[in-house]
Amino acid sequence: MPEGDTVFLAGHRLHEALAGKTLRRGELRHPRLSTLDLAGLDVLGVRTYGKHMFTRFSDGNSLRSHFRMDGAWHLYRPGERWRRPAHQARAVFEVDDRQAIGFALHDMEFVPTAHEDRLISHLGPDLLAPDFDAAEAVRRLTEDRSRPIGLALLDQRVMAGVGNLYRVEVCFLLRVSPWAPVSSIDAERAVALSRKLLQANQWRPEQITTSDPRVKNWVFERTGKPCVRCGTRVRSGDMDARTVYFCPSCQSV
Repeated sequence: MPEGDTVFLAGHRLHEALAGKTLRRGELRHPRLSTLDLAGLDVLGVRTYGKHMFTRFSDGNSLRSHFRMDGAWHLYRPGERWRRPAHQARAVFEVDDRQAIGFALHDMEFVPTAHEDRLISHLGPDLLAPDFDAAEAVRRLTEDRSRPIGLALLDQRVMAGVGNLYRVEVCFLLRVSPWAPVSSIDAERAVALSRKLLQANQWRPEQITTSDPRVKNWVFERTGKPCVRCGTRVRSGDMDARTVYFCPSCQSV
């Protein structure tokens, strides 16, 4: 599952490649949008919020796309071979000097730009927004203090941007199990750590959460390997149909 920083960086690169340019080709390969031809429209810019991306056009409309588990935007030079199969392409945008291909995109909608916020009004504060409202994120996180922290962190209605990688890394840094209740953690610190980790990686494709040169992450995808902090074997388990990772010695329930 792409994290908020992955979507942010993709949006930034798409903005740099397309903003201020006219689409020579603008195809949306989605059952509800396949009749739209965006060729001739100018791209005004690209905005991201959590894991949602909005590409804005000169006709006053925006394309909302969501990455879900396997979505991605790729940039190519004209004539360059695509790195994913053509049948996975859901959006094909071409300007004079670049191609932007959206692969395996989900929840695609073409809406008036003025209505963008209606599609994300249910979400919590965007962790990468310059005006991030930490107090509101803490309020939402602590609304149900009996809820497992691993579920609360991944809930985009609490704060937008945390995916599976960051939730397990935040739990490790808090020294609590993903199954520990919200009441057992410092909610302000959990919010601050979430924002800190996303900000640390928002300008690079590689997500690094440690300062140890031996490993990139504390526990994520390290099942059976020694914990960097104490040497105990990292374990994994299931939570909401996803794999979570934890150190049984460093993290209390």
